Amino acid sequence: MRATSSKIILLWGLPVDPPIAAVRDILAQAGCETVLLDQRAVHETEVELVVGKGVEGLLRIRGETFDLATVDAVYLRPHDLHKLSAIASAGEESELWRHALAVEDILLSWSELTPALVLNRPSDMEVNSSKPYQGSLIESFGFQIPDTLITTDPDRALEFWRQHDEVIYKSVSGIRSIVSRLTPGHIQRFGDIASCPTQFQQYVPGTEYRVHVVREEVFACTVDSDADDYRYATGRVDMYACDLPGDVATRCKMVAESMNLLLAGLDLRRTCEGRWYCFEVNPSPAFTCFQQVTGQPIAEAVANLLASGA
Repeated sequence: MRATSSKIILLWGLPVDPPIAAVRDILAQAGCETVLLDQRAVHETEVELVVGKGVEGLLRIRGETFDLATVDAVYLRPHDLHKLSAIASAGEESELWRHALAVEDILLSWSELTPALVLNRPSDMEVNSSKPYQGSLIESFGFQIPDTLITTDPDRALEFWRQHDEVIYKSVSGIRSIVSRLTPGHIQRFGDIASCPTQFQQYVPGTEYRVHVVREEVFACTVDSDADDYRYATGRVDMYACDLPGDVATRCKMVAESMNLLLAGLDLRRTCEGRWYCFEVNPSPAFTCFQQVTGQPIAEAVANLLASGA
């Protein structure tokens, strides 16, 4: 079959993923030609890439062929292949496993090289793989960051805890972890730190904010919860759309731009004294849960950005 020649927007991930589904619906309503690369159908997906003076390639999905040169914009939200049931059950020695990894490697390479607009390029999202490095970038734009310790020394961790009285711990890498406050019950597990580098941070009381930046647009909301990590709260979590002070909104955009992130989610906190802390920047935010509660048109902003193309 001859490759499609009209300009298209490529979405890569799972159709049941809320951000993918929300953006896809808006693009469809706007009449944009959209192709969804469903990871669950990787066994029916083939990709070819030729890199020379330019970048050329073909993408075949269930018998239909697309010229990668016709892709104007890409929204990347691929999930961990190893957690997809069909691939996991096939096993690491299977042809399906090897094929899925090959398709993923080629598409990630293409997304780095294509002149299309990409939300966001894999190399730019890598800044989230090191929380300490990301924190240094955040601090350079005027945000406060909590006093932080990364250690394999249990005694040093205990000293840090005594110094700050209230301390939280979380992952050093970009892998999602539940943010938790240290309690006396954790002491018996401190020996595990010797074989697992752990990040400890001074607990900062104040008002929680979640901010989504979509190129030049800023969507902010306050989060009211008693949980250390409201994402996993079992009790009350209230969210309200709000406006940030102009200088804070500008800094949020500058932080995202410095990381080359056209789409980003920032976690902020404002102390009673008026100091603004930024804890991290998510390069692939699941924004729909905030949109559903606050009514902010985040998916529409993402879709408009994709429709604008390169």
